[in-house]
Amino acid sequence: MKTVFDVNAHMHTPYSFSAFTDVCQALDMAAAEGVKVVGINDFYSMDGYHEWHDECAKRSLYPLFNIEFISLWQEAQRDGLRINDPNNPGRTYLSGKGLTYPVILSGKEAEQLAAVKAESNLQVARMCEKLNDLLDAHKAGFRLDFDELVRTLTRGSMRERHLAKSLRLAVESKFGDDVAGIVQFLEELCGKPLKSDPANAAALENELRGNLLKAGGAAFVPEDPKAFLPMETVCHIIEAAGGMPTYPFLADDAKGCFTDFEGDLMRAADTLKRQGIHSVEFITTRNTTAVLEQYAGWLEDEGFVVTFGSEHNTPSMEPIRLRTRDHVEGLSDRLREINWRGACLVAAHQSGKTTADEGEEVILKAIEG
Repeated sequence: MKTVFDVNAHMHTPYSFSAFTDVCQALDMAAAEGVKVVGINDFYSMDGYHEWHDECAKRSLYPLFNIEFISLWQEAQRDGLRINDPNNPGRTYLSGKGLTYPVILSGKEAEQLAAVKAESNLQVARMCEKLNDLLDAHKAGFRLDFDELVRTLTRGSMRERHLAKSLRLAVESKFGDDVAGIVQFLEELCGKPLKSDPANAAALENELRGNLLKAGGAAFVPEDPKAFLPMETVCHIIEAAGGMPTYPFLADDAKGCFTDFEGDLMRAADTLKRQGIHSVEFITTRNTTAVLEQYAGWLEDEGFVVTFGSEHNTPSMEPIRLRTRDHVEGLSDRLREINWRGACLVAAHQSGKTTADEGEEVILKAIEG
């Protein structure tokens, strides 16, 4: 390998939900922070690929084309096994890395993707109805127009975080600078004291989502099983789109705990290989440097493609340049090298090549001109 550049291989954009106002903001930040390889990674959507490609070219950045699904591992659900959702046995997040650009997905696989995206939007529409009923019961004097929210706040994919954002905006519009009025209204709506400073938009949206739209909340609507495709189907869709099925590891949480599946790394790796998954990723701010080096290093040695990202799928704005939970200055040299090699392999895959050296040449051509 000739050199090592910073990579962020997993970023959500407004084509699903994101901290960024638009693609340009994300890529301007990446360029300013010296991150040269950037991966778009939206839920159920490849709609942002064209804009991502063109805007990366303007900034001499190399684009990775990825996607994310929430799938169902039916055997694990039956056995009560937590995979990479710590609260829902069997529910399994999967990414696809290095999809073909321009997009080639068509036929049955395109229909399956469209159907699961529509089902996800429908669940949020049902939440919007329940939230409006709650607003009516509290004589709020306003309602949320779901179609208008889709038009103004999204690029087609509606998430519950959009509802939390739209509620915050509507309340701010109603009360203006009357902070006491905002606090009183939201406390009555949620049925509990407000913990967030109303001036902190990200914290307030997270609290509203947790109080009203998650399990136990007044506007919560359980997801229909149709919203979760089986793991095997998701892997097939990713492969039909030219990508590599990729397992996102949670690894250690803030208490140093692991899910049932991930606690035994060797067994987890063997299981993934049997399922045809040879690519993994980590969201680095979740993990300590020591655990990330242990897990990522061992998996790379076992032949997995390993990449890292930041997500940016919450209202909170964080740097693009990656860091771990206990090392805010950035990744260790070892982790940067692992991430770079992984990015080179993804670049090789999506450009029809095979080796990391070939992928590196593709990336360098894009970022050095």
